Amino acid sequence: MMYFMIAVKLVIGLAALIIVTRLLGKKEMSQVTPFDFVYAVVLGGLVEENLFKKSFSTIWEMLFGIGVWGLLIFVVEKTTQKSDKLRPILKGQAESLVKNGDIQIKNLNNAELEMEQLKSLLRLKGVFSMNDVKDVILETSGNISVLLKPQAQPPTYAGLDVHAPRTEIAETVVDEGKPVLKGLRNIGKDEKWLNQKLTEEGIQKLDEVYFAEWSESDGFFIQQKS
Repeated sequence: MMYFMIAVKLVIGLAALIIVTRLLGKKEMSQVTPFDFVYAVVLGGLVEENLFKKSFSTIWEMLFGIGVWGLLIFVVEKTTQKSDKLRPILKGQAESLVKNGDIQIKNLNNAELEMEQLKSLLRLKGVFSMNDVKDVILETSGNISVLLKPQAQPPTYAGLDVHAPRTEIAETVVDEGKPVLKGLRNIGKDEKWLNQKLTEEGIQKLDEVYFAEWSESDGFFIQQKS
């Protein structure tokens, strides 16, 4: 009975957490602020707190706690969207760490960052010299946005006055030896076309292919099974 109760609570708790997090919106881990992290931890804690209690009534207590907490977070999210004054208090705000090539020492200290930590973050962005940096912004997620000095920026087609090649988003058409019908529909093709194209590539059987994608600009990328 105890194990059944735990299983029921896990299922119901998971469903409730999924519903709440979907209602509060999608975010990548890189976009999560300290505030978002706290509400996620509390949501998980509400389920964990009631998990090993034996009473069925704790299921309703758990759902009530998740519902109230989710409602509070929803209100805070909507409030911060509409209030420029509350947003930096609850969500934080971006800070300039380097401006026009000058390191903003005060902001660096306020962010509890040392120069070596800043240089480490820059290296993760592919920047290995402060001499190449024009501006650095510390985002509320803890990541940095970097603007390089003009001489350190990679050349672009526009800068070189060269016509850029056409590019298209590649669609997956084969996954683990099976045709991906959605991908084929997205490019206006069918399985007959797929088999014909694979034959042209020297592949006689579809199940020989582990993965394949197609784009109008680049054609096929095919990985056969080993």
